[in-house]
Amino acid sequence: MLEAKNNNELPAIPGKRYFTIGEVSELCGVKPHVLRYWEQEFPQLKPVKRRGNRRYYQRQDVIVIRQIRSLLYEQGFTIGGARNKLGGDEARTDVSQSQQIVRQVRLELEEVLRILRR
Repeated sequence: MLEAKNNNELPAIPGKRYFTIGEVSELCGVKPHVLRYWEQEFPQLKPVKRRGNRRYYQRQDVIVIRQIRSLLYEQGFTIGGARNKLGGDEARTDVSQSQQIVRQVRLELEEVLRILRR
């Protein structure tokens, strides 16, 4: 299992819009397969998926992953306990998910527009 480090020791989150699973893995000190598992266990984690089911995480996703990591590895919560602890943010999560869907649709429409302009 991954050695638990303090979130203060993790690297700063760069000012990018989207991060790959590999980048998030390094930023959060968690292996990619763990991130994929957490997506199934925590409804707050919904990275945008593009072609070929490639995951693209946003800054808010990275922050949530660091919170989950802290709850599990540093504070000793179980998966269920961490899910309940984060569950109070469900209304905010619904809004965030809606915003992600809108962003994804917009990106896809911009891509179609670029293709049509050629």
